[in-house]
Formats: sequence, C-alpha cells, structure tokens
Amino acid sequence: MKHTVVIGMLGTTLDKRGKRENRWTKWRPTVGLCQQQGLVVDRIELLHQPKDKGMALQVVEDIAKVSPATQVVLHEIELRDPWDFEVVYNALLDFTSRYPFDTEHEEYLVHITTGTHVAQICWFLLTEAHYLPARLLQTAPGEKKDRPSPQGIYSIIDLDLSRYATLTSRFLRDRQHSVSFLKAGIETRNKTFNALIDRIERVALRSDAPILLTGPTGAGKSFLARRIYELRESKHLINGRFVSVNCATLRGDNAMSTLFGHVKGAFTGALRPRAGLLREADGGVLFLDEIAELGLDEQAMLLKAIEEKKFFPFGSDKEIGSDFQLIAGTHRDMQQWIAEGRFREDLYARINMWTFRLPGLAERREDIEPNIDYELQRFARNKKTQVRFDKEARTLYTTFASSTQAAWRGNFRELSASIARMATLAEQGRISTILVEEEIEQLKSNWQHQQPIASFSAVPENIDLFEKRQLETVIEVCRNAVSLSQAGRQLFAVSRMQKKKPNDADRLRKYLARFGLSWEELKDQQ
Repeated sequence: MKHTVVIGMLGTTLDKRGKRENRWTKWRPTVGLCQQQGLVVDRIELLHQPKDKGMALQVVEDIAKVSPATQVVLHEIELRDPWDFEVVYNALLDFTSRYPFDTEHEEYLVHITTGTHVAQICWFLLTEAHYLPARLLQTAPGEKKDRPSPQGIYSIIDLDLSRYATLTSRFLRDRQHSVSFLKAGIETRNKTFNALIDRIERVALRSDAPILLTGPTGAGKSFLARRIYELRESKHLINGRFVSVNCATLRGDNAMSTLFGHVKGAFTGALRPRAGLLREADGGVLFLDEIAELGLDEQAMLLKAIEEKKFFPFGSDKEIGSDFQLIAGTHRDMQQWIAEGRFREDLYARINMWTFRLPGLAERREDIEPNIDYELQRFARNKKTQVRFDKEARTLYTTFASSTQAAWRGNFRELSASIARMATLAEQGRISTILVEEEIEQLKSNWQHQQPIASFSAVPENIDLFEKRQLETVIEVCRNAVSLSQAGRQLFAVSRMQKKKPNDADRLRKYLARFGLSWEELKDQQ
C-alpha cells in the first residue's frame, strides 16, 4: 500500500494551545490529523514561518505522543505578508516545484484547514493546476456532547475550482514555459506553428484521449510526442513510461508480438513469453509512429485495446490490461488510406479526436534561423565542443536555407544532418564560407537526384494496388541499399530467421524478375 503524506501549514491560531496539560482537551487541527481512526498518516510535511519554530517543535513533540509512527518534516518559509496573494502563491509554488513527489509509492493530501484564507486559496489553485498530485483534506473540531472533540473530524474532498478565475502572473508565465518546453526553447516565428503548439499544450494538460500527429517525414512528430509525454509527466498526470515504435518496421507475427506480446510457443522461435509494448506503456504514453503502416489485424486489436484497455497477447486466451495514452504519427493521407481499404475507418475515428498537422520546414522558412542555433547547441551538448559560424558564412547559409532554392525534402531531420556535417568538419570550432559553399552544393545535388518512388517507370501499371504498393516498398529499399544482399536482409528480416540457409539475394532477385526488373536496372535509375 502507498504511504499517506499530508502537506500543510502550521496553524498559528488553531494549533497554538500552549504547553499545559489542558491542551489535550482542545482541538488542534495538525495534531488531530494523527488521531483519526480511519486515516493513517505516515508523514506530515509541515510548513511554518521562522518566528513560529518553537510552536512547530511543540506540535512535533505532541504528534510523537499520539502517533509515534508519524514522521513530521518541518519546512521554514518566509512570508513577508501572509495576506498578500502574490507573496503566498509564489512561496507555495516554490515549495511545490522543489518537492520530490513519488506518486508511485506515496499518496498526497493537502491540508487546507490551517493557514490564512489566502494560503487556502493558493493550495486550491496549485492542486487544481496539478502542481500538487494530491487531493484536498479538510478537518473540523466536530462535537462531543457539549464540547468540541480534540480529535475532530476530517473529509477528503475534490472540488470544482473553475469559479476561481484569478491567476497570478507567475501562473501565466508557467503556461508560457510549457509552450516553450514543447518547442524545446526554440523561439519560433511562424504564427501558424506557434498557434498550433499553443493548442497542443492545452490539450496535453487537459485530455488523455489519443493524439494524432500528421505531416511529412522529418517534421518533428517523434520529437513532439516525447515532449508531450515529458510535459504531462512533469505535471504528475502520468506515472508510466514513454514507449515508442515505428510501425513501418513491424510485419507479420513480429508485429503482433512486438505490440501485444506473446506466450511461450505462440510461433516458431517464441522460446519465452514477451510482455509487448502496450503492456510496457501501462500508465504512460505509447507512441506509434507511422501508424498507417500497421496491418489490418493489428489495427483491430489496437482498437479494442484503446477502447477497453484490454487485449489478448499473441497465442493467449487470457486477456491482460493496460491503461495508456496513445500518440500516433503518420505522413500518409489517412482519408485515401481508408478509401483504399488499408486503414480501418473505426480506428481512425477513435484516434482522430485531436489531430494536429505539423508543417514541413519549407512551410516555416522564418523558423530556419532559430533552428540552426538549436542544432548547433545540440551538437555542442552531444560532442562537448562549441562550434560557431563565421559571420559571412552564417549569412550565406541562412540566406540559402531560407530561400526557395532549398527544398528541404527531409525537413528538420535534413537540416539537423546538414548542420552536423559542417560542425564536424569545422576547423578550430569555426564554420567557414568554404564549408558552407560545399554543403550548399551537396544539398543541391541531393535534391536534384531525389525522385518520388511513384514516378519510377520501373513500377508496372497493370498490377493490383496491393502488389503495386508492395513493389514500391521493395524498390525504395533497393535504391537505398548498397548491395542486393543488404536489401534482401532488410526485406526478409523476419522470415529469414526461420530458414537454415537463407539466400536473401537470390530470393529478392527472383521477386524482381516476376515484374521484369533487376537490381542493376533499379540502381541505374537513381
């Protein structure tokens, strides 16, 4: 069972009952907390002003007598004016921000009976905003015949605090910090993108429904998904892991096993049971990148898991549960995918509640310059070395990168690689105009030779859509591989494990021959 931790302030009036024996006949809220029959308090985090330390020590001593198992931790906080809203709010927020909450092992209650009315309102606001992963605890003297009971009574309450509309400027600054966090601190200038991130921040803190991130490859979907998780975790909205997988890498039995787990002997090679990613994401976030690439069987099981929080591991007749938030990513046109029968319409309806399209780099050219700075800083952190542009070199690169000459088909991933190349080759930490000119020529050459797969004359037109899509994938892998054998190993990564002597190159050569194609022909068409 979790330990119960109470956070509250010393009551300078209600907790002040002197040192005489008759104090035990009077109701003292903080001491009375530890005398409740139905409430076991393992620890009290007691806040007090420096001038009240003597009273605080007396309370600690009395709690030790009525509840020896209760630990009391004293915290001094300086309040210049305990009736000033800004002073109290900032002090309690500072305490909350520093406090090491452990929601996995502890349950937290905020005692709102003691302290000024201003302090009580601040506790309300901080709890509602999830700075405190806690419920509210209220105590009262209660009645015992004609006199108050020294133990008093208590109640744990959840209130709708929406009527409290007055928030401090610090609260607003913290929300702005959340938006900046999602952007990794990059001072983006694109109005559309900034409005998008602002909306994502509000959704991330208010909803645990599935989120769908769309947009071109390299637009930052994976990066944003992790930042959403980290933001929710910082507000104690989740306590599980961030689990991520690219669905384009999952095929056949491997897809089922990776996502839903399997029992021993479920298929050839299943020598031991596997939990699966859905189970690993219990209490946290599951990010399914390129979700459109999932097979229809996996889609059906995923829909059940989202709606019912239960699913069957591969090869098992026993359901297991997992409560996770789903974030999905895709670069596909989902409506077209549904029309072609490649994605379930009911699953799309379930994950389409919050859909955000991330624009590509070419649509946010005004954000290229701050992202260049970010990539340089990231390179410096990773390599432990500072790299800077010469003044003329920076102007040259920024002008080109922000112009229509720069296609940026790989989006932010391509920009990151470009900066990393120059930073790696920089002499004495300086990126020169010569390096920039070489990089610009390399980028231009890359974009000149890149062609959409669908434009390849190698793909026959008189074949079924199913085989056409499959062949396009094979051609793409072949184009990016350095040899026929490497392409075969990648394409047959799962099935080759079941063969004693896999001949991937021969198998791939025979597949291409069915369509009148050859490895040499595909490489010549690059």
